[in-house]
Amino acid sequence: MTKPAPQKSSSVGRMLMGILVFQLALAAFLFLGDLQIGVRMPGFGPKAPQLTEPVRPGDQTRRFSPDRAPPGGQPMPSDPLPERLILTTVAGGETILLEGAIADGDAVRILKQIDELRLPPTRVLLNSPGGSVRDALTLGRALRQRSVDTEMRDGDICYSACPYLLAAGVTRSVPDTASVGVHQHFFGESTLLPAFVAVENIQRGQGEVMRYLDAMGIDPLVMQHALVTPPNEIYVLLPQELVRYGFIPDPDT
Repeated sequence: MTKPAPQKSSSVGRMLMGILVFQLALAAFLFLGDLQIGVRMPGFGPKAPQLTEPVRPGDQTRRFSPDRAPPGGQPMPSDPLPERLILTTVAGGETILLEGAIADGDAVRILKQIDELRLPPTRVLLNSPGGSVRDALTLGRALRQRSVDTEMRDGDICYSACPYLLAAGVTRSVPDTASVGVHQHFFGESTLLPAFVAVENIQRGQGEVMRYLDAMGIDPLVMQHALVTPPNEIYVLLPQELVRYGFIPDPDT
């Protein structure tokens, strides 16, 4: 008599099929986006509140556009953040501020500026709405090799790809008034690609990010929030989540 297949195997199969369907759908939206026909990644659930509205447990997803993100900083500037990373020396040169969006090519440009400084920096302040993932990973690895600490100031933001720079610090500091957030990323060039190639690029990019986070001592499970948050929204991490995923130490220990 033939025994029925275990329910667990059937459940795992359905889960894997669901993941594949999701990734194929994501690839299709990327493809349609490259055709410039106005297709956007759908949101999950009701439309998110404004980014400026306070977050609380279970209500952490906010509408997000890098050019409309609150600038933050000390003191709070009235102008938007720069369109690419700007390096400014602080406190005699051993501290640097990286402020602005992370544009393509910023990793090479910023590292060249760091190498030209009179003193090697030991601390990096961050205030960025994010941008190029690959530049953030390249710059982050180089910052870790230089054994710097990363910090945020009161009111500063670190969204999208910026948390990968934050993760690069040997020690990391985020005040309760600062804001760290994650969402889905686009990997690779914006070209017309077959769906299976787009899925492959997405998977490869996600794998690279997870390996990077693990190497930096960050729990890759933080990606569970990023993967379900569309690019036009941001999932704001609560202080307890920053502790849980290893971005900052537990203040109670």
